[in-house]
Amino acid sequence: MTLRVAITRTAMEAEATAARVNAYGAEPILAPLITIEPRAFDTNVHAAQALVFTSANGVAAFANATSARGVNVLTVGDATAHTAREAGFRAVRSAAGDVEALTALITQTLDPSAGAIVHVAGTHVAGDLAGALGRAGFAYERRIAFDSIAATAIPEPLLQPIDIVLFHSARAAETYAALGAPGASERIAGCLSANVADAARKSAWKQIIVAPAPREEALLAASLAQRI
Repeated sequence: MTLRVAITRTAMEAEATAARVNAYGAEPILAPLITIEPRAFDTNVHAAQALVFTSANGVAAFANATSARGVNVLTVGDATAHTAREAGFRAVRSAAGDVEALTALITQTLDPSAGAIVHVAGTHVAGDLAGALGRAGFAYERRIAFDSIAATAIPEPLLQPIDIVLFHSARAAETYAALGAPGASERIAGCLSANVADAARKSAWKQIIVAPAPREEALLAASLAQRI
């Protein structure tokens, strides 16, 4: 029987994940628990030394709002970096990890006196990038480019038979729990990080798997490779 894998991240990000799940021979089920609604924001980054993206949604919001592509870009992970390059940004570096890894990349490669770090993100962000950069002497500015809205009802696909539910964010796991976590006791939760797993533990799962590194390829390998 084909393994059925629910993908709970936003619709834009879920499409790439679905292709990777399918490559494992599993059936991807799109069931976003978070939706994105763009909002107007300041796109002037002329004085910034770097632009930071922690999601593909941030890249899309900025790219759709302005043609500026010359600023240096740092991303939390490789998938976001790929999206930035596809959008036309020419100087892109990936931290290949989480917010902690992104903080290290910024503090080790950039100069606090060279200009502000502009973070284009949504209304909800993981980690404390602002605090970490502030302690390192950097000027940090967050531009809210979209609203990140949690589902108020369980998506219908999550009411179908599902073997594994993938969580890329603590907020998605918390939303699933808040909506009653249907079927959790018969399902496996695949979590991108320990922080995400902590949120998943608000529901009673058959099993919780934590990726050994906060990267999607590690999440999929840990969650799917031994079950296909």
